[in-house]
Amino acid sequence: MKMKKLWSLFSQVVTVLLAVWFILVTLKPEWLHEHPSFAGLSLSQAPESVSDVAERDRASAPGSFSQAAKKASPAVVSINTSKVPEKGGNKNDPWQRFFFGEREEAPTAGLGSGVIVSPEGYILTNYHVVEEADEIEVSLTDGRKSKAQIIGVDPDSDLAVLKIKLDHLPVIVLGKSEHLQVGDQVLAIGNPFGVGQTVTSGIVSALGRNQLGLNTFENFIQTDAAINPGNSGGALVDVYGNLMGINTAIFSRSGGSMGIGFAIPVATAQQVLEGIVRDGQVTRGWIGVEPTELTPELMQSFEVKNTKGVAITGVLQNGPAATAGIKPGDVIEQVGSTPITQVAELLSAVAALSPKKPVEFLIKRKDQELKLLVTPAQRPKIKRQSQR
Repeated sequence: MKMKKLWSLFSQVVTVLLAVWFILVTLKPEWLHEHPSFAGLSLSQAPESVSDVAERDRASAPGSFSQAAKKASPAVVSINTSKVPEKGGNKNDPWQRFFFGEREEAPTAGLGSGVIVSPEGYILTNYHVVEEADEIEVSLTDGRKSKAQIIGVDPDSDLAVLKIKLDHLPVIVLGKSEHLQVGDQVLAIGNPFGVGQTVTSGIVSALGRNQLGLNTFENFIQTDAAINPGNSGGALVDVYGNLMGINTAIFSRSGGSMGIGFAIPVATAQQVLEGIVRDGQVTRGWIGVEPTELTPELMQSFEVKNTKGVAITGVLQNGPAATAGIKPGDVIEQVGSTPITQVAELLSAVAALSPKKPVEFLIKRKDQELKLLVTPAQRPKIKRQSQR
């Protein structure tokens, strides 16, 4: 009899507890999250909320670039430049001051982007972003700002290296731009029009673009990812967030993106970075020739029967090429072990040579093939005029 009473009491208690649990689940489910002991779980063991599941699904959803953006974006910075106006001109004219008074010109402001490439604070950007700057300020995505110092510039590739002094810097991962293929998906990250950091997506539209009149050495990655003013110096990354190029220029009739943007491959940018950090400058070979694409008309004029190579229409007197015996009318077919078919290839091959180290050139002169030993000199520095 006593057991029956205990069993009845136990049944009633269980029934009441189940009723209370049902009411809480139905009317006040948030109480269960605030007091996880009701479910017999710790907070870390509690089931995922609907928002947590949705966020996780978005991050892993096919076609999402959120992980690549999260990985690369902290290392992409905004660059603000200012130039103090030059004194002089008509401001010293007494009649000018009498009629117009003393007028102070405001500093000229500039805008661009950059990429942090080392924990020491080195930043890659475009030369034209900082070309005429008197002061440079770098803004990070975490809200920090710092004055930047120009470590070195390379106008021939339109690259510059800056440095900032901050701790715990986010650093981008350098990728392999030589592995890119037309059709690969890429992201462009920068600060267009100063609106704040922006990520756009597209594909690699073409590789090895040259003869654009932008730089001396051109080997651009072309992309349709939207690039606008202010993006210059920003990052072009792959779907894994690795740096593939430095965004540099756009083709546009309106001033905005038209789906044709150009980036300097990271392989080129890395060479410039290492040269500037190590030596304070980029050292390139130079032989003193004026090359031209080999056309059927030139072949006939030079009396050569060639289907490859680059025609030499001018040779600098007493230059390395002239000293080695290269003459106008010659066709350069090979530099060292590198075959030459275009002017861009010749420029790149010669630039890669070490000054004062002789290299064998394969030359076609009329019906003769000649092997000439050329000792390149260091490429002279030529101030580049900004075209952007």
